[in-house]
This record gives sequence, structure tokens and C-alpha cells, in this order.
Amino acid sequence: MRVTRQELLRICPGYPQRRIDEDVRVLNEWAPRFEINTSLRMAHFIAQCAHESGGFQYVAEIASGAAYDTGKLAAKLGNTPEKDGDGQKYKGRGYIQITGKANYKAYRDSGFCNGDVVAHPEWLSNSPGRMKSAMWYWWSHGCNKLADADDIRTITKRINGGMNGFADRQYYLRRAKRIFMI
Repeated sequence: MRVTRQELLRICPGYPQRRIDEDVRVLNEWAPRFEINTSLRMAHFIAQCAHESGGFQYVAEIASGAAYDTGKLAAKLGNTPEKDGDGQKYKGRGYIQITGKANYKAYRDSGFCNGDVVAHPEWLSNSPGRMKSAMWYWWSHGCNKLADADDIRTITKRINGGMNGFADRQYYLRRAKRIFMI
């Protein structure tokens, strides 16, 4: 399953022109390795990324990340809960908004990451990291099987931890299915 620039623009008309060609290249190069290799899997993947990134507008979380600095949430994300700063350093980045030091480490250690994103977390905002890290997260969290079952609810929970933005995710999925003739 290969995706074209025109298809992405039809699914998400506001896709930033300055990034789309590079993102299409990375998506088509890496999707087979992450088994995003059917129209239904690709439709679900693009829908989740489109929502998480505000229509591919944002490659880093808008919020500062301070909410992830201390306390139980910080510990759950692998941030150092006694120390301010990890939340901001490891805030959500990439098209799936990978969040927390534990997730950055897991991606770095996955064999798919080129370089140390723990030392340089901003790399997830750049290419190829913004798209490739999203595909890794999708694959490593079992979303391909869920896409095969057309289970947008469980996919959303795996990506988001809840149902935040569910209607928007459904909107993008309907568009992607129409474009991919599913």
C-alpha cells in the first residue's frame, strides 16, 4: 500500500506543504516495515495521526509539558517525578505525540530509531522522526490487528489513553476510507 501526496491532501486538505513530500517519502519507505500494508490499516493510521497532530499541523505538543513533570503521571511516563523538567523535555512529539521519557527510550532502543532521541528529543519533531516514530508506536502497540478489525475505539484508547477527539478521528477515518475506496 503506497500513499500519494494527492491522497493525503484529499484526506487532510490542510496538510502543510512544507512537509508533505518528505512525509509521503518516509511513510512509503517505512510503512511496510511496520506492517501498515493494507488500505484499512493505512486509513486508521492516517486518521489517528491526523487527529493527534491537528491535521498534521503540529509535530510537538502545544502545551509546555509541565503537567508531566511531577507526580503519578510523571512516574507512569518514566519521567523523574522528583525533578522538574522531564515533562517539558519529553512532551508529546511526532504525529502520534509520543510522550514521556519511557516512550522516548523505548523508541530509541527499538532498533528503528537512528540516533539518541532521549538526548535529543526534538528529533521526533523533524523528519524522519515525526512519521517514523508514529509508525513504530502504532506497530508496537498492536494497532494493526485492531485496524484489521476496524476497531477505532480500541485504537483510540491505545493511542490516546482515552477517547479524546473521538469524533475527529472518525471524521478522518471516513475521509481516508473514501479516498482508499474501502
